[in-house]
Amino acid sequence: MELELRHLRVLCAIADAGSVGRAASELGYSQPAMSTQLRRIERYFGESLFDRGTTGVSLTPYGIEVVTQARDVLARAAAIGYRPAAEAARSRRTLRLAATNSPVLSGMVSRMRARLPDVSLSVSSVYASSRIVELLEEGTVDAAVAADYPGMELRHSDAVAHRGIVTEPTFVALPSRHRLGHRTQVPLADLAEDAWFLTPDDGAGWPGVFYTACEAAGFSPVAVHEFLGDQAQLQRMIADGLGVSVVQPTLRPIPDVVIRPLIGTPLWCRYVLAWRRDTVAAEVVETLFHCAAAAYRQLVGQSPHLRKWAAGTWSGAGA
Repeated sequence: MELELRHLRVLCAIADAGSVGRAASELGYSQPAMSTQLRRIERYFGESLFDRGTTGVSLTPYGIEVVTQARDVLARAAAIGYRPAAEAARSRRTLRLAATNSPVLSGMVSRMRARLPDVSLSVSSVYASSRIVELLEEGTVDAAVAADYPGMELRHSDAVAHRGIVTEPTFVALPSRHRLGHRTQVPLADLAEDAWFLTPDDGAGWPGVFYTACEAAGFSPVAVHEFLGDQAQLQRMIADGLGVSVVQPTLRPIPDVVIRPLIGTPLWCRYVLAWRRDTVAAEVVETLFHCAAAAYRQLVGQSPHLRKWAAGTWSGAGA
């Protein structure tokens, strides 16, 4: 077989979705057809690109290299023939971007400004992913960073498209003096008696997925404080021993707070790039996606606890 752009899109879709089935659905394939295509691609490269598990697939170290290069090739292909100056001369407008509580936003926007200097960005903070979908459907915004959860993918009409940026594990933030603070990983069940800080309903599955994970671990939280605000303030309350919280794994802890993975990784969150098909050009979508992915890679590089977890998880999966 000759390697084609469509094969690279298949690899990237599977990597983004973390599941062959979800990727097949997003690309309009049947799952058997997608699985067959993946086997052919892996035969072409001569080794496995994904580790298969009961909950989905994850990239092997070699797969990470291949998919990183594939994304670069796809971005370059999408930019062929694109002339920003000529495009700006025809129509200069503002790209209206909404974003949920995602750490990629800052790095994504700064990269966008550097790569598309002729596009003016207008950024709105919108917590609920369900509201983000409504804004896209109404045409109030052009593109967005939203969140969803495995098995609860973002739902919208055909006027909107979406693409996974990253699926990440959910970690827990504890006071450093917490009884489990010395552990490298924490069982969710052992936090049954702790008070929790939780962000409110996002219309996409949270906090339902949290309560489902707690139920599976054999408990119901004894106390829950709803909190949506400054992360530094949240961490100060955790440091003071007022509770614990599930957090994004790229969060940088302040003194007296530790960030730990949950044993078995019972909670995952996917960040999604969504856009209106009729207002955002393909090359702009590619740029948005690659800026978001690059911003996330930078965050991972600054998160030793996430890198340590990933190294142990991937090496264990490949053993």
